[in-house]
Amino acid sequence: MSIREAVRPVLREARATVLPDPADRHGPLPPVMLALTVVTGLVDAFSYLTLGHVFVANMTGNVVFSGFALAGAPGFSLVAALAALAAFGAGALLGGRIAHRARAHRGRVLHRALVPETVLVLAGYAVARFAGPLDTAGSRYSLIALLGLALGVQNATARALAVPDLTTTVLTLTITGMAADSRAAGGPGGRSGRRALSVLAMFSGALAGAFAVLHGQPALPLLLAGLLLAVCTLDAFTLTRSDAGWTDPV
Repeated sequence: MSIREAVRPVLREARATVLPDPADRHGPLPPVMLALTVVTGLVDAFSYLTLGHVFVANMTGNVVFSGFALAGAPGFSLVAALAALAAFGAGALLGGRIAHRARAHRGRVLHRALVPETVLVLAGYAVARFAGPLDTAGSRYSLIALLGLALGVQNATARALAVPDLTTTVLTLTITGMAADSRAAGGPGGRSGRRALSVLAMFSGALAGAFAVLHGQPALPLLLAGLLLAVCTLDAFTLTRSDAGWTDPV
């Protein structure tokens, strides 16, 4: 198989993810989930680089960081990691309640979850921008709480919507799937384009967030994330009116 023949289905899959067929089982959801993956990269870049070694979206990291902190590794806070885990869990609980109440219509699940997530992230931006130094305990833990809640809601929503390979946070299985399901491994080679886009979306958000933090605008990633969420929320509102097949629960 030539390189062109190998790349063509990947590009086709990527295009179908960004510009999905309205008749597809997941309808217009894939590009929204990609946007939320960018949000994850932005927010985690902010949290890791400005709040100490703590994530507010990727909880695997916080479990590992808790072990590091208990072992006495410098630069890691057990309290911060546990605070992020608790906030994320509370957000996931809220997101789960939203999903179960609106489960008959996936567009309504998405919209009702995006509203509180957007408010929480923009509140986080306000704290980061106006509440004082980020290295004070008050600002640090307020931000961990607000952002952990927001990303917990997002992850519970992504789980409820169940768009394949677009979890908005966890990339380990996505990257595993790219390799293990590839034709080189003897697999069908499907969804490589979507998986690659998911990785690229996370990378792009993290790159933009880190660039802003390291070059003098530490609160900017949260503003960008909040604005992106606001656009997604408005888009999701239009989806609540749809009665197409993709709105049915998976």
